[in-house]
Amino acid sequence: MARDLLAEPRFEKTLQRVVDVAVETLPGCDFAGVSLRQNGTVSTPASTDPLVDELDQAQYDLQEGPCLDAIWVDDIYRINDMTREERWPNWAPRAAAAGVNSVLSVRLATQAEVVGGLNMYSRKIHAFDDEAIVTAYIYATHASSALAVLHEVDGLQTALQTRHTIGMAQGLLMHRYGLDEQSSFQVMRRLSSHQNIKLRDIAARVIDEFNQTGSLA
Repeated sequence: MARDLLAEPRFEKTLQRVVDVAVETLPGCDFAGVSLRQNGTVSTPASTDPLVDELDQAQYDLQEGPCLDAIWVDDIYRINDMTREERWPNWAPRAAAAGVNSVLSVRLATQAEVVGGLNMYSRKIHAFDDEAIVTAYIYATHASSALAVLHEVDGLQTALQTRHTIGMAQGLLMHRYGLDEQSSFQVMRRLSSHQNIKLRDIAARVIDEFNQTGSLA
């Protein structure tokens, strides 16, 4: 499974593969989703069923639930019977009404940071036994490592692409207005500051204008 996850070069597709493999391999799991922690907020960028998105969003709205606690409080949370669950009194009745009777939430983390949580839902009562917890924990460990590596690679690729775009825009400004490299960068930097637009977006505008008209206004 770890080799399979690392074989996918795109971070977003790897997230989807994480939840797909969870349903395929973890006993008792009918649906799965990843709750990703980014900039102090939590979202669900990948799931195997719209019901997962619905129930995850309910947790975010209510600020309670096993996937949030798996990220912020402890490593693993298991619900054996949703109708008897008392730890999350506002969220549990919604999940039970939606037909989910068992949940297993496992933290996704590396040594450096908490990435998010892997949430597994089942329509059965007592769907996740102790063996399923061990399997989910091991799987989450491998998934966390794969996501951390690919997130770093994805960030580097984005940085390289941004630098390439800015460099192209600088070249066009230098050619059109006779500027040097530093002056062309300062022009875009001032536009970025005055218009409150990211520098890479200013650079993309310069390139788009040239591609559309063959020149710069």
